[in-house]
Amino acid sequence: MGLGQRETGLGRRERTESAERFTEAMSRLVSGVAVVSLRGADGRPCGLLVSSLCSYSVDPPSVLVALARSSRTCRELGTGAGAAFGVHLLARTDAALARVFAGSAEDKFADALWEWDGEVPRLADVPVYVKCRAEALFPHGDHVIVVGEAVHCVLKEGEPLVYFHRRLDWRLGRALPGPPD
Repeated sequence: MGLGQRETGLGRRERTESAERFTEAMSRLVSGVAVVSLRGADGRPCGLLVSSLCSYSVDPPSVLVALARSSRTCRELGTGAGAAFGVHLLARTDAALARVFAGSAEDKFADALWEWDGEVPRLADVPVYVKCRAEALFPHGDHVIVVGEAVHCVLKEGEPLVYFHRRLDWRLGRALPGPPD
């Protein structure tokens, strides 16, 4: 068996059931949500909503974010290090903005308040903005894991928007099982 290959012993049906069970299990992980943004090759801003984001290192200050390979943002980031991108942690009042960036609209910035921060599209009025430079990219499964070194951080007060049980909310007591928002 070569590197990267493994024997699971599971048939297609079992893998599908296992993936569904895993998806349900991970829906119960409370996570913050963030918009990742960057300038596309065509010069226009692009971005997407992520919940797979964490602080990665303090020295150097870095974040780790997972981007779906199928997303325009991931394709625009490319395969090499050096690209600049922004991470925007959202507030509880940003649920509508989160839904826009979770969608598949061609121009997600059309109705958003934003400006250019050098080559990075920066959303206005979010509690946390971190401008990053991609230092490493690791393809895995249907995602690419990106390690971004923080270049600049802007902090404001704001209650966080969280994702739990397929719902965007900020009060976990209200985030009861139900259909996605």
